[in-house]
Amino acid sequence: MLAPDMRTRLFDSYAEIPAAEWNRLSAAAGEAQPFLQHAFLAGLESTGCTLPRTGWSPQLLTLWDDTAGLQAALPMYAKTHSMGEFVFDWSWADAYAQHRLPYYPKLTVAVPFSPIQGPRLLAADAAARTALLDAALAHAQEGDFSSLHILFPAPEELPLLEEKGLLIRRGVQFHWQNPGYGSFEDFLGALTSDKRKKIRQEQRRVREAGIRFERLTGAAIRPEHIEFAYACYANTYHVRGRHPYLTPAFFRHLAATMADNLLLVLALRDDEPIAMALNLYTGDTLWGRYWGCIEEVSCLHFDTCYYQAIDFCIDRGIKLFEGGAQGEHKLARGFMPTTTYSAHWVAHPEFRAAIGHFLQRETQGIAEYISELDDHSPFKP
Repeated sequence: MLAPDMRTRLFDSYAEIPAAEWNRLSAAAGEAQPFLQHAFLAGLESTGCTLPRTGWSPQLLTLWDDTAGLQAALPMYAKTHSMGEFVFDWSWADAYAQHRLPYYPKLTVAVPFSPIQGPRLLAADAAARTALLDAALAHAQEGDFSSLHILFPAPEELPLLEEKGLLIRRGVQFHWQNPGYGSFEDFLGALTSDKRKKIRQEQRRVREAGIRFERLTGAAIRPEHIEFAYACYANTYHVRGRHPYLTPAFFRHLAATMADNLLLVLALRDDEPIAMALNLYTGDTLWGRYWGCIEEVSCLHFDTCYYQAIDFCIDRGIKLFEGGAQGEHKLARGFMPTTTYSAHWVAHPEFRAAIGHFLQRETQGIAEYISELDDHSPFKP
């Protein structure tokens, strides 16, 4: 129940919410993630990535205090598909279709196109957080949505989500952690001999192909670098016959508004770039996000996306490198399995029960999978 001086407002555009108010809440949530900043989320919208025509209709649920201003906010979207989420519910949608029931539209709380774990219930305090979730569930019921999905919430949010009856789903990502390595060689020295040898062989192949790397941050990232980065990113989709989620304007927006959070790794041959990896980072975490190339070179992906980023983390004292979704191949390169979460409210009682039983079985499988991966750690005992 809302406090007497609290009111709910639903917006269909980030432009209607003051950036300072939104950023104050994201800071209060305890995570200094660039992905939760107004500039990132509003930029996706203003550059044509998250609009109704792309299947991402903003439904920004907020709570306001008459005197204290914005008290809680939810980055929520009405979805007409399940693309760009990285928590796969296609089988759920198929089951609905087989029973001639509509699965779409659904509500999704997420950082679009970003499998990044972090706070989703942005709130000034616990009471506002609870009221926000209650309001979201009410909106899902009253709006005739099939379901509400909260993707990659922070682990600290799980008790409240479970208390309110959402089903918790588990997934796996691979993260690299820096215990305080003094150099890339120190990191290699912590690995078993076969894994260390493999990485050195991969890096040697790249060097023998005549490739060197540049790591650019902040003002060193020039417009021509961003244009090249987008061309590479888009090419990863085009070669698979797919349309890129992000637009060139969004890449330019990132460079214009969040340059201090960007690491661009360029792979060059004869001083001409042939591949790139665009990452976001803060003082303690780096997130690998976008990769692409205009020429295939053996092992180039591993060096550009992983080894250069690890070296950057060591140089800057960054403790955590989240390498993105999936990727069992990352284990051999020093990334260890980490559990991620999502939370799901399903309106249809029979489907809710069926999905709940499915998640019980899936959770057991995830636990066994992580245990098996841990048994194959690339690090010395």
